[in-house]
Amino acid sequence: MSLNQLIFKVEGMMCGGCENRVQNALKTIDGVDDVKANHVNGTVTVTLNKEIDKNVIKEKIEDIGYEVKE
Repeated sequence: MSLNQLIFKVEGMMCGGCENRVQNALKTIDGVDDVKANHVNGTVTVTLNKEIDKNVIKEKIEDIGYEVKE
């Protein structure tokens, strides 16, 4: 069962490969149930199955070279 969804505005994703890179990186975080990245509208939707500090997700996105906009 999913607790909630977080939506991030992410800059720098240019293609499906970028989407896969973000999705694969975020799925390694304990508590992340699902990830949908969309390079066309620059969003990443993260479905959680437990409470996670959103900064953990933000830092993971930035660690792989993308910029999260608040």
